[in-house]
Order: sequence, then C-alpha cells, then structure tokens
Amino acid sequence: MNDDRELLRVCRIGRAQGLKGEVNVRAFTDDPGRRFSAGSRLISKDGRTFTVEKSRNFKQRWILKFDQVPDRTAAEALNSLTLYIDAKAEADGFVPASGSASDVGLTSGPVTGPDAGSAEDDPSQDDDWYPDQLIGLEILQVDDSAAAKAADYDGVEAHLIGHASDLDLDSPQTLLQIELTDGRKVLLPFVEELVPIVDPDEGYILIDPPAGLFDL
Repeated sequence: MNDDRELLRVCRIGRAQGLKGEVNVRAFTDDPGRRFSAGSRLISKDGRTFTVEKSRNFKQRWILKFDQVPDRTAAEALNSLTLYIDAKAEADGFVPASGSASDVGLTSGPVTGPDAGSAEDDPSQDDDWYPDQLIGLEILQVDDSAAAKAADYDGVEAHLIGHASDLDLDSPQTLLQIELTDGRKVLLPFVEELVPIVDPDEGYILIDPPAGLFDL
C-alpha cells in the first residue's frame, strides 16, 4: 500500500453471517448508507481492496457482502479486520459507486407494522422483507436461550417447531403467525429480541421466545 495515504477508519469486520460470504461489521462512519452502498471500495492496511456487493442494516449493525468474499470460509478469515477509505481520494472528489434501490434495501411495499418507525425494534423494516418471502419458512427455536444469546445466535443448536403461516400487520405490533408441528397456530411479536435471525435464502426463521410461551 502507498505509505502516503491517509486512512480514515470506516468499519471493523466481525463474525460471518450465513453461508454465502456475508460479514457483520461495526461501523465507525457517520454515513454508513453511503460508505456501504453497492460498488463502494474499502481498503485494508495490508493493501487489499474490498468492493461492496450489497449491504443491509440490522438493528445496531451492518451486514455486508463483498465481491472478493465468496463463502463463509473466506468471511471467517476476515474476522477483526479493520477497513478504511483513502482520505486523499475522498478530498479529491472520489464518490463510491451507488447501487440500485434493491442493493441498499430501498424497496416498495415492505413488511412494516404500525410500530415500524423504530428500525431497532422491527427486523422486517431493517431488511424490507415481503410477506411472501417469510410465509412458509421453517421456524427453528433455540435449544438454550442463554447460550444462544452469549454466542450472538451464531451456530447455535435449534429445533424445528413449525413454519411461518402468516403475518399480522393490523395489530399495534407486527406479529408472526406460526403453525406448529401439532397443527396449532400461535402468534409471536416480530421483534429482534424474539426473532433474532430471519434468513429467507436459507429457508428459516430462528426464534428465541420466553420459556413456555407456546404451551397449552
């Protein structure tokens, strides 16, 4: 890397997300929507360049997919890596390439409940999922809530309890309707505390409800 560069810290990569090369990052920039837009280029101190393929915001963290990171193995190798921009290039007027609306989660008609004004509470707003993306997904319940929370729900043990059968958008709080394996239907508030992971690509929703919530 050119030693004359003045680097501005943008983010630090954390754990891998899913199987397709996504990573969680901690943002240090006050404009993450721009820095993490599709086509933006970030650099490491050892001279590597990472081009943002897509990004999404989930509660207090960002999840990024880089062109150079094809799978989970490659993503795991980047854990704790800090990424920067070149301050001189920024001052000279370099503007990261902007992505399409779908690249940064700007879609029309996403799932949002009346409480969705807070992106920190409603995962449906963070990722702009549509109802038909969620209905039919398997519902996996964590086996050990305390251990799952301690691991930030990464690689936790879980078991199948049913599938997503509907979303109730008419209540004050968005509710996920679950059809259990025994045929009963139950409702669960669609908030990150109870629904920590929604992964349509992998076909499941991970939930962590209070003990006994679905008992008769």
